[in-house]
Amino acid sequence: MSNDDRSVTIRLASQGDAEQLARLCEQLGYPVATKHLSLRLTSLLLQSDHALFVAERADVHLLGWVHVYRCFLIHTDPEAQIGELVVDAAVRRSGVGCRLMQAAEQWVREQGCWAIYLRSNVSRADAHQFYHKIGYDVVTSSLFCKPLWKEPPTV
Repeated sequence: MSNDDRSVTIRLASQGDAEQLARLCEQLGYPVATKHLSLRLTSLLLQSDHALFVAERADVHLLGWVHVYRCFLIHTDPEAQIGELVVDAAVRRSGVGCRLMQAAEQWVREQGCWAIYLRSNVSRADAHQFYHKIGYDVVTSSLFCKPLWKEPPTV
């Protein structure tokens, strides 16, 4: 860890983070209006089976965030999924992503989950290298989607 990494704090997100979370969504390639993200954040923060961790340093905007949630399926013991992980392009490869994933993994252990899964677009080769480096293995599957609305609801 570099000297700069020691000044990074990992904490649970708060409603006041909405604007910076939206800025990072844009970097991930998923632009969202701050007002829409704020509505979703309000709901998410009330869910005990979800956690949203942010990385911050006092002198800059949020450096990144990770959303993790528990999954209860009939055929397996409780497990968890990473919904999203994003690190600001200016600080990638600095250890921020590792710190966020460690926080998510610790939360998953505390929730009694046996494993953690994540999905990553096939085009994100750098992300795949990162996930391999921190101990994640590829599980072959296909992701299917059927939109039920022309546009998603705002909340």
